[in-house]
Amino acid sequence: MFDTLQDRLTATFRTLRGKGRLSESDINEALREIRLALLEADVNLGVVKEFTAAVREKLTGAEISQALNPTQQIVKVVNEELTTILGGQTREVRFAKNPPTVIMLAGLQGSGKTTLAGKLGKWLKDNKHHPLLVAADLQRPNAVNQLQVVGERAGVAVFAPEPGNGVGDPVAVARASIEEATRKLYDVVVVDTAGRLGVDAELMQQAIDIRDAVHPDEILFVVDAMIGQDAVNTAQAFAQGVGFDGVVLSKLDGDARGGAALSIARVTGKPIMFASNGENLKDFDLFHPDRMASRILDMGDLLTLIEKAEKTFDADQAQKAAEKLMGKGQFGLDDFLSQMQAVRKMGPMSKILGMMPGMGQYKDQIGNIDEREIDRIEAIIYSMTPAERANPDILNGSRRTRIAKGSGTTVTEVNGLVNRFMETRKMMSQLGAMGGLGVPGMGRKGKQAPQAKKKSSKGVSGNPLKRAQQAAAAQAAPAASEQPKAVAHDEFGLPSSKAPGVNPFGFGGGASPGMDEFQLPPELAKLFDQKK
Repeated sequence: MFDTLQDRLTATFRTLRGKGRLSESDINEALREIRLALLEADVNLGVVKEFTAAVREKLTGAEISQALNPTQQIVKVVNEELTTILGGQTREVRFAKNPPTVIMLAGLQGSGKTTLAGKLGKWLKDNKHHPLLVAADLQRPNAVNQLQVVGERAGVAVFAPEPGNGVGDPVAVARASIEEATRKLYDVVVVDTAGRLGVDAELMQQAIDIRDAVHPDEILFVVDAMIGQDAVNTAQAFAQGVGFDGVVLSKLDGDARGGAALSIARVTGKPIMFASNGENLKDFDLFHPDRMASRILDMGDLLTLIEKAEKTFDADQAQKAAEKLMGKGQFGLDDFLSQMQAVRKMGPMSKILGMMPGMGQYKDQIGNIDEREIDRIEAIIYSMTPAERANPDILNGSRRTRIAKGSGTTVTEVNGLVNRFMETRKMMSQLGAMGGLGVPGMGRKGKQAPQAKKKSSKGVSGNPLKRAQQAAAAQAAPAASEQPKAVAHDEFGLPSSKAPGVNPFGFGGGASPGMDEFQLPPELAKLFDQKK
């Protein structure tokens, strides 16, 4: 939805690179491009004027950081102002001190209220609440049946005492739902009300009657983000007639311009509380203005990505896989498949990659990602035996042919998967052996002890002077080794028994002295040698 705005802003920032400082003309040109980008995105004219005025004031005032280059200065200021017009702070649901908390949904027909009621119910359930969905839209055909189907998919109870299709009193149903929730201990009640094709007196009066009957803690106005500025006008009419506490944006994943999302919070003065960005029930979460501003400026949304990973990945399983990659076990294709399936649970690969910083320039490549490739990889791995998954090294030609036939793929595709897996495993093992390069959970902790330099076996220096000194020392060493060692003698001229390694009597080579090992004095020994 914000692709066009993102491209225009990125192009504007690119023209400022390489400039040492911002001149008045640079600021004017950049603000002109930003203003045109916002207007092309269908942002409200009054909001655009306020936005550009605030950016100009900060860029020409004392808030410019001298440590940043011009591009970083403008990105920083634009990011702050985008966050401001989107609501500033994240607004969470205010739960009642005494349950049940009553949440009333209002909006035009076709804005996605009934589907959003199921998404909200699932979100509340995932956050440790016990919600009850109330079918108070008794006019639209099959609205009650739709809510029952959505509630069943979400695993949330639905209160539908009336069949709908024009039969029943929605105010009485809403009032009875509070008693039902109190009796069965539901802590949150979500009331799905009827919509119209346009704002009229009958719609307003019915919404006012339901509001007065259940006294909701939160009134959420559901807005279709694809209808442009008309969404802002409708929100203003509801605010004046019924009143609401927050806005929920539906169909945020559409390809229309996202001006309504950037305008509605500032025009109505009410925060955007939730955003629905997909058809699945799990594609729904709190709206974070700072994260949305980062996405628009192609700075990514790593916090949301981390939160999705924490909800999806099993910490123990991920730790075991990391240890196997570091060489403490054999990382097989079963581990690879489990990690890939965990990533897939986070959502489509295109959305996951879109949360990474700087991916705006690769939108075309990301959009062309074939999600069925993961299905083919799963088919190839499932066609292997447990032994082959645990040890892919045993995959010979005949085994790979059998796997290709069993998975409906070619041998080339099987070879490509196995080769990529081997290379990845080798690279990750090397990374773990190097200490993980600072990656948490990988490698050894602490600094590695410095290793002593190994001396060459020859010990020859490359310096000529040192080499000559080493040669002279090598020649002197044998001569010194041939000289007899000085042996200490006692006062009688005999070798001292305290001399280390010396037998004082010289016979037998033993260490302990004895009379049978008596040695003659050197003079007498010389006389005996002459007689021989």
